[in-house]
Amino acid sequence: MGLFGKKRGDSPGYEDNAALDGFGGYQPSDSPGYSPAPEQAEPKPAPAAEPAPEPQKPAKQPMSRSGRRAMYGFFATLGVIAVAALANNSDRSSDSSSPTPRTPTVYTPSPRVVAPPVTEGWQSVAGADGQVAYDVPPNWTPKPGTVHGWEKGALVPGISMFSSAFVGDGYCPQVKGSRVGGSGMTTVKVADAAAAANKAVNDLAVSAYNPDAGPLSAKIAVEPPQATEFTLGTGKKAPASIVLAEVTLGYAAPCTPKRALVGVQAVDMGDASAALLVYSDQDEQGSADREQILKILKTYRGVPEADRKTITPPPSTLR
Repeated sequence: MGLFGKKRGDSPGYEDNAALDGFGGYQPSDSPGYSPAPEQAEPKPAPAAEPAPEPQKPAKQPMSRSGRRAMYGFFATLGVIAVAALANNSDRSSDSSSPTPRTPTVYTPSPRVVAPPVTEGWQSVAGADGQVAYDVPPNWTPKPGTVHGWEKGALVPGISMFSSAFVGDGYCPQVKGSRVGGSGMTTVKVADAAAAANKAVNDLAVSAYNPDAGPLSAKIAVEPPQATEFTLGTGKKAPASIVLAEVTLGYAAPCTPKRALVGVQAVDMGDASAALLVYSDQDEQGSADREQILKILKTYRGVPEADRKTITPPPSTLR
């Protein structure tokens, strides 16, 4: 089990807004030994909110879908050295007699780097200090400060993603924190782009769409890799690969779809690969179909320095 994402009975996951230590605050479990990066161990998903109401040391909250492996989410100021290199080349007061309410505090989020979208009408999600980005449709919610993933277990490999976005928040009233789909970046310890995309697709599909205690009943139909190109921040092109997979779930539970789609674009970085992952239940309102997942993946890009802008989200009052 990873350092994050411990199991909590029937609520498979939690989110923690506390900032993590280190550059970017995260050492991805998939990273090939990079010291500073966004996450630290083995993972497992569930989205959360980003640098908006993001307290220093908040309480953990259950969030994810029933019958899935636990998801975790962490707010952090993200910067991934491996991916960046690719893109560049409360106060409570009490009384002995009667307790008083918590004093409201004002939280000021840290500055973060944003990048413009390249798809008209869509929204940009930037990562690695704005050096890489991708776009999502207008019905998605970008949460670039959120790290999420599925935790590694005895039966599943687990996977973690940073610079996240989500669709279909709360679509299933029976389960708090339910979501139709999501996306995020990761680093895969495989140099070849096609092999890395295949590994990431399988890691996500196996970890996300099988029941907690097994068996591994989901059927995963992986399509052949599609050759593509990743545009570096310098404008140069790098070879990349896209892999899509359809998942047919082998069990029924609340908020569990019959089908899901998973897609990955991976870019060879030398001794590892940088990747964007997108996943979505099918046949739900707001689901991303094959065409839309492919469109999101193809927006994965390096961001020219001239296009990066630093912003500071407005302060918020925490009560």
